[in-house]
Parts: sequence; structure tokens; C-alpha cells
Amino acid sequence: MAQEKLILFLFFKFLSWMLSSDGKLQEYVAYLGGANDVLHDGAEVTKAIEAHIELVSNSGFNEYQFSLMFAKPDKLVFREEKYRFSSSQKLTNRGNWSSCGVGHEEAKLPEANDDSARTIINLLRKLIVYQFHNTSDTAPMRLKWSQADGRWLKQNAENLGSFLYRIQNEEKPYYIRIVKYLRLILPFFDDFDLFPEFGQVLLRWKEKGTKKVFNAGQASDGMLRTIALVTLLGQNPKDLPAVLFLDEPELGLHPSAVDALAGLIKVASSHCQVFVATQSISLVNNFELEDLVVIDRKGRNSEYNKPNSESLQAYLDEFSVGQIWEKNIIGGRP
Repeated sequence: MAQEKLILFLFFKFLSWMLSSDGKLQEYVAYLGGANDVLHDGAEVTKAIEAHIELVSNSGFNEYQFSLMFAKPDKLVFREEKYRFSSSQKLTNRGNWSSCGVGHEEAKLPEANDDSARTIINLLRKLIVYQFHNTSDTAPMRLKWSQADGRWLKQNAENLGSFLYRIQNEEKPYYIRIVKYLRLILPFFDDFDLFPEFGQVLLRWKEKGTKKVFNAGQASDGMLRTIALVTLLGQNPKDLPAVLFLDEPELGLHPSAVDALAGLIKVASSHCQVFVATQSISLVNNFELEDLVVIDRKGRNSEYNKPNSESLQAYLDEFSVGQIWEKNIIGGRP
């Protein structure tokens, strides 16, 4: 299941780069190894990446469709890019498509100057994938970061110290909330010790029973991920993205921390839509069967299935949701 969920989350990460400022798509394609590596089984097998995204807003129905094809020497170019707005979701009353042209290397949607395009781009940019896996010695979240760059928490939490410093000074109730959650998960934790040095902030904290101040370079991988996750989910709800993707948030966490994390996810889900990719039975046990989408690999394809609670009621009477998954009753196992 790991590879299948990775593909799903990578698509939205890919989309985020594609709709960023000019030049980011080709930069990201190069980072991934080139177009031939991005296309499923290579350019000989897969000629293009095609997507049709539908977004419902208060005013109506928004659609964005694109096709990216392989081009020499090893890049992707747009074979098609178009969008439209419809005041009704009925197929017979859909609006007319507006084309962004063909043959361009970077998305043209951000350049379109009409209400429909602006609405779609604003909605798509609010779909954010967060992954806090990189906690190596040189990981950005262990280093100093610009004090001025703390408005939004970045996808890999590289500005964690600056983000917390801003919340501490501008949104004190949410800062207190984050600290309280951390004390529940990390009993030794006391408070952060954040201050700018020449315009930069390093993540520092204090522990109970000692006057020593610790910095991010001394944090364990699990502690650093815990701070990042609690900060993300405990921030002001109005600053959460419209759709939040969390990639295996349980990595490196103590089992009791996983339960606390599940509670935070549930709270956040009342303010935005949350997708969590996980292989943790402990995390799954905190949710209902209706909350799950199970991904199975069939040959070279991925299949997404939503379990039916009614047909599985006999198992639910005897086993937890995690146990049902572990026993391969609903699939999702290698």
C-alpha cells in the first residue's frame, strides 16, 4: 500500500509545484529525475499525464483539466490546459471551456485574468501536502530560519521556529494551546524559548527540572516530528488549508502520541478536509470504518475502495477497525 498512497500524495504535491510561480514545474520534474521517470513505467508506456479536477464552491462548479506529454530531451509540456465555471453541476448546464493554449512548459492558469481562473487557482493552492520525514542533522527545521518568513507553516516545517515565534507574539491563545498539547504528549516539555538573532529564529525549548535550554539540533526525530505535527494541527483553524494531506504522521512517534495525534486530526477535520496516509494500526483504531479508503495494488494499477460497514458489521462486533485491516478483511496489505 505504501507505493500506492505515495502516488496519490505525490500528485497533489506535483500539482502544487505546477501552479507555483514560473519555472517551478520543470524544476520539480528535473528534481524527480526527468519526465521519463515521472511518467508511469516511462515514456514508452505512458505518453502523458492527464487530470480532470472538479471543485465545488459556494458560487458553483469549477473544473480544471490538463494533459502533460513527454517532450525531448526529457521534459513535460502541456498538450492541453483548460478550465471552466458552471453555476450548476448538471451536465446539461455546464459552462464553456476556456483554453490556456498548448505547447507551453509552465502552467498558464495562474496567468489567466478572470474570476473563474482566479477562483480555481485559489482553491487548488489550498490543497497542501505536509510531510515531516526529513529530520536529519542538516534538515532545515533543525536550523535557523528567517523571522520574516513565519506567516504559514511550510510543507516540510523548515520554518518551524519562525512560525512558532509569530504565533507566540500574534496569536497567544493558540500558542498556549500548542504548548498544552505538547506537555500531554511529551511530559518533560516545559515551554519554547524563542527569540530572533540577526533576523533569524532557531527552535529552542526548556524542559522541566532543569534550567538548561535545548535547541532543535538536540531533539530526537520523534520529538521534532511531534512538535511539527502539533503546531500544524493546533494553529488557528482559519489558517488551515482547505484540504490538508498528512503523509505517515505516525513515523517515529510513541504509541500514546499516536492516539493524541488522532485527536488533533479529528479536531482539525471539523475545520478543513484532512487526508492521512498511514500504515499504523494504532492510528487507524482511532477512526471509524467509514473514514477509511483502502488502496490495493492490482498488477500495475492502484485500486481505491471504501469499506462497507453494514456488510462488515459481524467483524466490527468482534474486532477493532485496525484489527480488521490487519487481518486483511478489507484489503490494503502487501
